[in-house]
Amino acid sequence: MTQARLSQAPLADRMRPRTLDELVGQEKLVGPDGVLRQMIEGDNLYSFVLWGPPGVGKTTLARIIAHHTNSKWVPFSAVVSGIKEIKAVMAEAEAFMNLEGRRTILFVDEIHRFNKAQQDAFLPYVESGTIVLVGATTENPSFEINSALLSRMKVFVLAELTPEHLVIILKRALEDREHGLGAEGLTADDDLLRLLSTYASGDARTALNSLELAVMLARRQGRGQLTRDDITRAVQQAVLKHDKTGENHFNLISALHKSIRNSDADAGLYWLARMLEAGEDPVYVARRLVRFACEDVGLAAPQALEQAVAAMQAVQLIGMPEAKLALAQAVIYLAAAPKSNSVYAAYQGAQSDALNTIQHPVPLHLRNAPTTLMKDLGYSKGYRYAHDYELGKADMQCLPDELKDRRYYRPTSRGFEGKLSQARAGSATPDPAAS
Repeated sequence: MTQARLSQAPLADRMRPRTLDELVGQEKLVGPDGVLRQMIEGDNLYSFVLWGPPGVGKTTLARIIAHHTNSKWVPFSAVVSGIKEIKAVMAEAEAFMNLEGRRTILFVDEIHRFNKAQQDAFLPYVESGTIVLVGATTENPSFEINSALLSRMKVFVLAELTPEHLVIILKRALEDREHGLGAEGLTADDDLLRLLSTYASGDARTALNSLELAVMLARRQGRGQLTRDDITRAVQQAVLKHDKTGENHFNLISALHKSIRNSDADAGLYWLARMLEAGEDPVYVARRLVRFACEDVGLAAPQALEQAVAAMQAVQLIGMPEAKLALAQAVIYLAAAPKSNSVYAAYQGAQSDALNTIQHPVPLHLRNAPTTLMKDLGYSKGYRYAHDYELGKADMQCLPDELKDRRYYRPTSRGFEGKLSQARAGSATPDPAAS
């Protein structure tokens, strides 16, 4: 890159590390004993995937590898390339191997964007050793890369950068006169850099681009030192990491569900806020709370389902942001409610028998008999009307003979469900409103 083009490039691109020693973070992979450092410095590469959140150094690592290897390096974008382009690159790699006896290292950025057919096109060339495939992705490779291809690749997980890592990067950018902002002569307190690092949420690219904007704002005011106002104006708000279909989406909803299950209302509210403020569909959250009310609270507090459904209706009727508090109320109620998974376990057991045993016929005494023929065949014969009995329950088998001893529902002793346990033992049915 020429000096003119370099000066026009974003700060994050200008400050991109050029050697492993300049790379901040990822010590486990590229530190003195890191396995990836050993592979790169020994130019002994195997196919692998770099998996991590945005701004942690995946593309930077790929560029460092490109400068260290004697193999042919070919960058490839999954965003703009298809099967035709893949086949052309593979043909060139095969010719290069035949002519020079050297492999081609193919770097595929955002490899998760390739579909199954496109990923399959790499497989024979990876197997034969014609290419070394290096992929970068923000998505979980277990879900986004074909198992056949993934089994032939190592997965290196790049950790999210800590605020301390980002402060080092930001200081370096402020001091670097050749590629960074050193020529501007501005200074910044460590507290302000930590604030900016917090807003960036582990993303070095976001941190550097925000710093560049903050410096521009300070320069326009004629100041030689960054202020808190410069930082907050440049950032606007924290970068909340969330993707509506990717792994972080499922990690966040899992954290919400498990926090409420553990009766931790504070944690539940935090994860709820993380999702809603990042733009998660509130209807999706409400649906999950309805599911939770049945799965983890159940009949220990029957009103939990009413609370969850009411929150979902509030979301649908009044929308956001007003419905945030309806969801927050539901989360607090569900966290505080007594817990029981007996409904979930009961249905799982019944479902298993329904799917994995023969389709047992309905016992004759449970069948309606609207015609004379049906009565003659024994339909409804022996049926006992429960309301004719003192406790509202007849001594009558309702399961098929083969399943007559099955017991799916096993109530706990918690909350209202404890009263249900007593009712099953022979007392009158309890009133849910009295729990």
